[in-house]
Amino acid sequence: MATPRVPGDRGEQLDLPCGESVAVTDLDLGMREYDCDCGATHAVVMDVHPPDRFLPEFLVAVLQEAIETTSEEMPEFGTPHLLGIVLEEFPEQVVSYDATEEPDVGFALLWITDFDSRTLHERIVELVIELMEHAVSHADDTSALTEFEAKMHEFDVAEFVEQYREERNLEEETFTP
Repeated sequence: MATPRVPGDRGEQLDLPCGESVAVTDLDLGMREYDCDCGATHAVVMDVHPPDRFLPEFLVAVLQEAIETTSEEMPEFGTPHLLGIVLEEFPEQVVSYDATEEPDVGFALLWITDFDSRTLHERIVELVIELMEHAVSHADDTSALTEFEAKMHEFDVAEFVEQYREERNLEEETFTP
């Protein structure tokens, strides 16, 4: 049975990296950014957002095939794993929220970053490249690592993200309190 709320109660408050807070129930599934009272725009990611929000489907498929997860709740590499990598690299700039006990939202996990969605996108691509380089470095074929590194020197993350976002026609849906 649902618990009645006090009028004006907006639900669980999440403290953002900037020091402001937001009601979890104010965040909707289509939201990709949040215009904060601090003046910044924060990236918003939910577990229901597909990993191809950030990476091409073919690369997601390769990562899902290559990476074994140890979680029964998340048996396939996906958005929670991508954000886990970001959280590990930028712990002070990412907050996460377990919404499994929140009946008024349509997601189980939520992440909000101190940086905007475009910067988050670039950081994810950079971290996935580092992950791939690490994997290639363990190959017996040193020429594969040399070739990978040469191609990565030519790879422009910002340009990739620009083209990918344009191709996917990612509109920045934002929320202003």
